[in-house]
Amino acid sequence: MSGALTDGRKVVLTVESGPREGKDSWGAVRRDRRARGLQPGRCTIAEGHLGLGAALAEPQPTAAEPRGGNHRMTNVLEASPNTHQAQARTRLYAMPYAERQEACARRRAQVDTRSRQLAPQAVARLAHDWHRLGTFYQFPREHWRHLRTTNVVESPFAAARWRTGAAHRFKKVASATAIIWKRLQVAESTCRRLNAPELLPAVYAGAKDGDGLQPSISHPQEVAA
Repeated sequence: MSGALTDGRKVVLTVESGPREGKDSWGAVRRDRRARGLQPGRCTIAEGHLGLGAALAEPQPTAAEPRGGNHRMTNVLEASPNTHQAQARTRLYAMPYAERQEACARRRAQVDTRSRQLAPQAVARLAHDWHRLGTFYQFPREHWRHLRTTNVVESPFAAARWRTGAAHRFKKVASATAIIWKRLQVAESTCRRLNAPELLPAVYAGAKDGDGLQPSISHPQEVAA
């Protein structure tokens, strides 16, 4: 698990080994995080992992859980005919870049209309968890680029995967965990900083944004004016 600090840095919070990525394993990670003094977050970005979602839902039933869109769009394209994929890709990847959530919904409706006959399974995949794909609109516009993707986890972990893949197998779990942790520490030094970190206290306090436009969150200087 990674998190953002109030100065905008993205850091690795937890690296744990476990037999599987179920609710119990993720629950243990959550409890360890609390034992170290870390408070529950307001927003957790994931790829729709059921075990993680279940573990977070118990102590944080109202916390936002946006879903990274890249994997979902890839799954939708895989269910589309090859001859239809080029046009579908352009429309799909344009959706989360709409200026407002209602505009994003309209773009999705257009995709549904065009694809319903050619790729009904693709339409069904797009509809699944749709509300989570647009959760980032609740937060300041400056944070959208960070909330639309899970690259903060996937990019650093690519370096760890390359190293552990070369080793094939470790005799001890602790050895593998130590190497993964070290690789992630090196990779986090190149992570892009969070835009507008000064907005994090308001977000953590529970303030919600309507399409990232409310000045009370995203443009505090306008309030003073």
